[in-house]
Amino acid sequence: MTHKSNPSHSQELTPKFHPELTPSLEELEKQERLLVFRQFTHDDAWALGSLLVELARERQAPVAIDIHRAGQQLFHAALPGSTPDNDAWIARKRRVVERYGSASYLVGARFRAKGTTFEESSRLDPDTYAAHGGSFPITVEGAGVIGAVTVSGLPQLQDHRLVVEALEQFLGNGR
Repeated sequence: MTHKSNPSHSQELTPKFHPELTPSLEELEKQERLLVFRQFTHDDAWALGSLLVELARERQAPVAIDIHRAGQQLFHAALPGSTPDNDAWIARKRRVVERYGSASYLVGARFRAKGTTFEESSRLDPDTYAAHGGSFPITVEGAGVIGAVTVSGLPQLQDHRLVVEALEQFLGNGR
């Protein structure tokens, strides 16, 4: 299984545990440009999901974790403290990635940058879609967005950062 994709994964894309720092649109878009897979198999989903579980357990984070590819759930875990509501949030955030082809946090940030909110301006049902942080596209070179990896249970920026941190490690940044 080859995980490394982009040799420019030499710097961390997201600072860890700096909740006061809100990333710019440029930073968020850079994450998506760099965090790209050569391929994404069932084994990759298991390994990435297991890495997310490990990171979340180290922090005692009460999260649920989900990985979908082409409409199929390949990985799911619910850690202590997570609730069924986290699964509902996962589905809503994942639908944003599937519809827009971008991270759920980035989609919400783009609406905020226009002086509005996703809920006010997207014309999508908020019971079905949530542009809150925590779902990130699984993008494969030459294929585009084929799925999403999603975390729910922390404040939205922390959910986003946890996913990005795992993707950075998985794709070779920091390993």
